[in-house]
Amino acid sequence: MSHRLLCFALRPVLSASIAFICLYFVAMCLHIALGILWESWWFWGCMIAGCIDEIIGYGGRTMLFYNPFSFPGFTTQIVCITTAPVFYCAAIYVTMAKLVENLDPSISRIKPRLYNWIFISCDIVSLVLQGVGGAMSTTNTGTSQVAVDLALAGLGFQVATLMIFCSLLVDYLVRYFQSSQSRAVSAVSGRLKTCLGFMGLAILLILARCAYRVDELSEGYLGALIHNEPLFIGPEGVLIICSVYALCIGHPGLIFNRTGAGKSSKGSLAEEVGVAGARK
Repeated sequence: MSHRLLCFALRPVLSASIAFICLYFVAMCLHIALGILWESWWFWGCMIAGCIDEIIGYGGRTMLFYNPFSFPGFTTQIVCITTAPVFYCAAIYVTMAKLVENLDPSISRIKPRLYNWIFISCDIVSLVLQGVGGAMSTTNTGTSQVAVDLALAGLGFQVATLMIFCSLLVDYLVRYFQSSQSRAVSAVSGRLKTCLGFMGLAILLILARCAYRVDELSEGYLGALIHNEPLFIGPEGVLIICSVYALCIGHPGLIFNRTGAGKSSKGSLAEEVGVAGARK
């Protein structure tokens, strides 16, 4: 069998692809509703963009079930499923910047605004590298090592960015909870705990997924791992859909914006969740 046939000889499990399409559609609807309710437009946009990317990607895998040699199906699933988590990361980065700004920016290693500039810029670089690598693989029937290297570089860069972000997040939270401001209250708000807990879970799930994709792509688009459907469903499919729902449960609107009686009530994190002295 030629390299071209090897590349496209992929027949995903139809039920899994349809299940993920349905799950992402439900998640998208939830994020649309929550985004409108709490007016968290950037988070709203990033999560919807990621869900649409995933739905299109799994649509490509559905095409591959009916035709394992479908060029459009292979192109769609490679590009879309690979790049979708970048949007979720962007949503997390912006949430962190807003969190620092509202809690206590004075104890952060970097200014809140820099979280957006630095990490969103890194996110864009990762998105471009993964997107270009995926696109090049489709024009070279998956045999281009340059395409594989670009996709790997994008994934590796995403992992490195997430690791640095995690370090800054943990460092900030440790410094905050050790500060006199945090000790001024007997307990941290349940809503703040929920947001931080599920955001942290989402980060870990995305990191685990990226590590899997790096290992998968290390063999290239013609390797055995990329054709291993059970492995794909677990480390790629399950981990990412769980991260999307984790970001739904721990939505930043819980602590930044609340609505009541049909009106939006906006305020600082201190006012919304009762964290005393959130701002100096």
